[in-house]
Amino acid sequence: MASFSATSLAFQPSFHLSTRTNQVSYRTSSFGTVSVGWTRTNFRSLRSSGFRISAVQAQPETVQKVSKIVRKQLALTPETELTPETKFSALGADSLDTVEIVMGLEEEFGLNIEEDNSESITTIQEAADLIEKLIQKKDEA
Repeated sequence: MASFSATSLAFQPSFHLSTRTNQVSYRTSSFGTVSVGWTRTNFRSLRSSGFRISAVQAQPETVQKVSKIVRKQLALTPETELTPETKFSALGADSLDTVEIVMGLEEEFGLNIEEDNSESITTIQEAADLIEKLIQKKDEA
């Protein structure tokens, strides 16, 4: 468990320490606010707004393959811009379309994506990150 003393932090004008809520907040204009809460001996939580922390970051090639599958499954025109942050719902995909996208990913990458995992996929980046994670697990086995 990580622990720290509030006096060991190097405070800058953009830090805010609240001993009442046991929280330190750091505000940036480009990433939003990161808040870390703690108990006496360990960190309790990490919350952020504006960005997410991912344990596995997909390779650009994987993101491109996922984009290609999404484009094909949803019959998107070549002019339709796809970015890693593109949400399937923004492209007009419903739950059946998402199932078909997952099936296309399984076929392309030779993987089995559990229903629990497939329900959490809402963007191209999330799908690519999941693929990378499953490939790593497959390689480790």
